[in-house]
Amino acid sequence: MTNETWGQVREELIKRVGKNNYVTWIEPLKLSGLKNGVARFEVPTIFFGDWVQRNYADHIRTQLANAGAAVERVEFSVGQAAAESRPAAPKPAAAKPARTRAVADEELPGAPLDPRFTFDSFVVGKPNELAHAAARRVAEGGPVTFNPLFLYGGVGLGKTHLMHAIAHELQSRRPDLRVLYLSAEQFMYRFVQALRERQVMDFKELFRSVDVLMVDDVQFIAGKDSTQEEFFHTFNALVDQNKQIVISADRAPGEIKDLEERIKSRLQCGLVVDLHPTDYELRLGILQQKVDFYRSQYRGLVIAGGVLEFLAHRITTNVRVLEGALTRLFAFASLVGREITLDLTQDCLADILRSSDRKLSIEEIQRKVAEHYNIRLSDMIGPKRLRTIARPRQVAMYLAKQLTPRSLPEIGRRFGGRDHTTIMHGVRKIEELMTTDSQLADDLQLLRRLLQG
Repeated sequence: MTNETWGQVREELIKRVGKNNYVTWIEPLKLSGLKNGVARFEVPTIFFGDWVQRNYADHIRTQLANAGAAVERVEFSVGQAAAESRPAAPKPAAAKPARTRAVADEELPGAPLDPRFTFDSFVVGKPNELAHAAARRVAEGGPVTFNPLFLYGGVGLGKTHLMHAIAHELQSRRPDLRVLYLSAEQFMYRFVQALRERQVMDFKELFRSVDVLMVDDVQFIAGKDSTQEEFFHTFNALVDQNKQIVISADRAPGEIKDLEERIKSRLQCGLVVDLHPTDYELRLGILQQKVDFYRSQYRGLVIAGGVLEFLAHRITTNVRVLEGALTRLFAFASLVGREITLDLTQDCLADILRSSDRKLSIEEIQRKVAEHYNIRLSDMIGPKRLRTIARPRQVAMYLAKQLTPRSLPEIGRRFGGRDHTTIMHGVRKIEELMTTDSQLADDLQLLRRLLQG
């Protein structure tokens, strides 16, 4: 295989993986040869090679085969020049500035950014408008106003979308900035690899050289003592340099079990923003945006009135399920050549509609009520009897009885092992008060809406 063939393949890969991913992961590859059906490439680092092997090897092999190369598999190894340039021991302190730049240039690529996840494709509604506004502010690349920005919420509510959108916007507005986006698992993987290969100083210099550090799903480092230690020091070093940090998780910092208290404290010192479960209006807006895209892909398809409204009402779990349902629906209608009617929708999506019936957990109710009344979740299930805690606790008991199929003894166990008579008393108390206390009635109505989507 010639370099000319590889050049043709690279042009095709740009179309397949997108320009950003191509520049980050494909362009640095150097073809070293093809022998016995194995195409070999040189990569700058072991981590780089591992990532390309997992995420792009199949793309590369397929396009090489399409170009006429007899390739059965592809392999990646660190190039000789890169290997020889890596020292066995840390350099003296005087040489660190130059080394920092070199390491950053060599290993800076983080996780690939999804080209679909931009601010233009993010549908804004009441449940996510604050998170969107905060993300926009960070993406402007101006002076750091809150650090870190901490985004949290359940699966499929848009955390990762906003993270990618920030990175895309920063790369567009400020190409001079070093923006590093990766998951907490990747942070941990790279740290463990650095420990194993005795390159911890390289790791430290790399992560302290960035201008913007973005870590997704930070809850995954909880309980990993060494990784938490390094994350804490990295966090402090960047904050001290006034570098921007953006973090996401599936829950608020204070609710992440086994996360060190000092890290929780640090994460809470910036702006903490909750992406609430989607409401009907937001889900409908997302579907309408997707339909505009699919109509350009499936020309001639007709979607009957009421279908989108039906889906927005029935599929309340998360946006990924909602978008997946619409994708299946358009593909099926295209294959059978039929109009997308309500009957077709119910037949095509029967399994999704069944599994998407909302099943609330008592823990979810407790968390939402605790957030609403600004009390700690631990107090919700704890022994304190202060009125500011007891009343929200009774509200949560009432909602658990109304919105879940759990028995009173089961509910009692989830509220710190309380007796079922205590739960019964709490439920009756709220039923009595809601007829005379308009504020309580409003609170219950709002909480029901938030919990039921």
